[in-house]
Amino acid sequence: MEASQGVSAANSVGQLCVPRSDGAAESDVEREVLRLFEEFRVPLLRYGLSLGIAVHDAEEVVQETFLALFRHLQQGRPRENLRGWIFRVTHNLALKQGNRIKAMRERMEPDELMEEPPDPGPSPEQQFSDRQRRRHLLAVVRALPQTDQCCLRLRAEGLRYREIAAVLGVSLGTVSASLARSFSRLIRADGR
Repeated sequence: MEASQGVSAANSVGQLCVPRSDGAAESDVEREVLRLFEEFRVPLLRYGLSLGIAVHDAEEVVQETFLALFRHLQQGRPRENLRGWIFRVTHNLALKQGNRIKAMRERMEPDELMEEPPDPGPSPEQQFSDRQRRRHLLAVVRALPQTDQCCLRLRAEGLRYREIAAVLGVSLGTVSASLARSFSRLIRADGR
């Protein structure tokens, strides 16, 4: 499934580099955007999914992020910390998309909403145990303040504290305190 999602997203970004009738080579900006797309597509997709949006919505957010990056670089805007920049754009677009979906779901009837399929696993007992543990840990994460949740998710994607601070527009101390608090709560809740 991930391969088909990647092809879909790659094709969309690949549209940035439509072959030119004049035979001109692709620009440095196009090459840089494609390189960054290959490097960050999967982490950005994971981050979008962690913010609660569906796979196709997360793919759309990633595509919009790279279109925005293309325009940003084409206009000669700053290039420092592009990794933080693309995560921040993805963060903002995913939150907007999540808000649109939430508003739509509030207008839907309860029976129109689909139930979550069961997770595959080695045995029904292990599946149950794993599901209970995940639900418990997910409940702990959802109970965290929004900033703590975002810090945790961005750290899981490999961003450094300074990059997380830049993406979320908070201080380095806030990121450090947030992650320490989040890790502590998760460790206590897991009890393993």
